[in-house]
Amino acid sequence: MNGTAPSLQDLLSPWRDALLAQRGLSPRTVESYGQDIENFFLFQQELHSNGVAGTPPDEQEIFLYLAWLRARGHNGRTVARRLSALRAFFTYAVEEGILPKNPATLLENPKLPQYLPEVLSQEEVTALLAQPDMTEKSGMRDRCVLELLYAAGLRVSELCQVQLTDLDLQGGLVRVFGKGAKERLVPLHQLAQSLLADYLHQWRPLFSPKDRHLLVSRQGRGLSRQYVWKIIKKYALAAGIHRPISPHTLRHTFATHLLEGGADLRAVQMLLGHADISATEIYTHVQAERLRGIHRQFHPRSQA
Repeated sequence: MNGTAPSLQDLLSPWRDALLAQRGLSPRTVESYGQDIENFFLFQQELHSNGVAGTPPDEQEIFLYLAWLRARGHNGRTVARRLSALRAFFTYAVEEGILPKNPATLLENPKLPQYLPEVLSQEEVTALLAQPDMTEKSGMRDRCVLELLYAAGLRVSELCQVQLTDLDLQGGLVRVFGKGAKERLVPLHQLAQSLLADYLHQWRPLFSPKDRHLLVSRQGRGLSRQYVWKIIKKYALAAGIHRPISPHTLRHTFATHLLEGGADLRAVQMLLGHADISATEIYTHVQAERLRGIHRQFHPRSQA
């Protein structure tokens, strides 16, 4: 770099490359992390223009940055994500010899409120799945979209990327590539297998597919995330579900219904593709809250 020591700004591009190559993060995630770091650089510029020294950054400067984010109306989740990005970036800077130590290590993440995910009842799921018109190609495709989201607990991005070669109907499995390109195999129940076999052999060819995506649009291309959202909203309204739901609602419902049926938490973690079981434990709180609701509704002393 012209014989001069590289700056933190110089390190941003190779850090992004390292995230893609070594950690296997998606380009969208890497771009988001990069924007978080660029946002910190903008803060530094504003801070330095007021005559405040802060290069290399220290703990106090990062604390001021977090306060600056709060003052601009950013919520706790955004602040926590940006602090996490800074920690990762500064760790890389230490490894590359640009910083002597990570100045963000000792700063605590902001306390986040715990939101329980929205979950459908079994009756609502049955009503939702009954809405697509299975006598026409789009209806059959949409039913397969709904079935895969609920039967396999897929993220919408995972659903949109499923290829023909990822589906093993004989073995009753679908191969999924989740966050960080991590691969997992998820079983499919017999009804889902039957519907997908029917779709593959009779209905998918009518879309004149242009690629190897399992689920395709009228143009024969893989479905977009936005299109799947529209499908969910359309059929939820038709099923009489008036609260907002999304493709992720079916993933939450998948996990909750498995646990209610007696599934082991570790097994649900594997099916969802969670790296940390703490992400799966939220569904035990969903169960507990639903049980409390039933108790309040039906126990005679609660009613009194």
